[in-house]
Amino acid sequence: MRTSALISGALALLLLLLVVVGWSPLLSADRSVAEALHRSALAHPGFTHVNRILSDWVWDPWTMRALAAGTAVLLWWRRERRAALWVAGTTLFAVGFQQALKALVGRERPVWAEPVDSARYAAFPSGHAMAATVTCGLLLWVLALHWRDEWRGWGTLAGAAVVSVLGVGWTRVYLGVHWPSDVVEGWLLGWCCVAVAVITYRRTAPEGDDGAGNSGSRMGEKR
Repeated sequence: MRTSALISGALALLLLLLVVVGWSPLLSADRSVAEALHRSALAHPGFTHVNRILSDWVWDPWTMRALAAGTAVLLWWRRERRAALWVAGTTLFAVGFQQALKALVGRERPVWAEPVDSARYAAFPSGHAMAATVTCGLLLWVLALHWRDEWRGWGTLAGAAVVSVLGVGWTRVYLGVHWPSDVVEGWLLGWCCVAVAVITYRRTAPEGDDGAGNSGSRMGEKR
């Protein structure tokens, strides 16, 4: 997990620097992919509408934050207060960090003569991509703490999380409201936040805590 955090953080920093200095190969690639997908969006309005539903409702940041909030409430109800605070704190930090970075970088979104969707605030990084990565990562972490060994639906849920994270990134570029590098940065920063949260949770665990908030008891057993 430490290696994952270091790699994702380093790549996110590198991509940030390339965007800030306006590295022409990256900007050209962004423009090329965005233009190709925008042409497709204009040519296939039905598919574009499906992407809008997925982006604006299913994978919307507020939907993701609601899932994170529900998870934190459930953990609190189960008396796993530290895990609940970790989920809530990581989610809030990610939101604040993302908005601060948007304001600092101030990257403009793609502008089209015939837009198929619209979005507010600056483009870099993608809030949708980052929110989905943070929420799905935290949910998988919480489930792994308790039921990874005995729950048969683990693979299905992990697959759904991957599809959600990749899918929301696709919709944001396809709908013409983000450059591809905005989405990649959202993924990298989101995963870095999750990895750092897991690392710090483990390192600050009280003595005798198994990592799931159960002191001296097996995961999944009733106390």
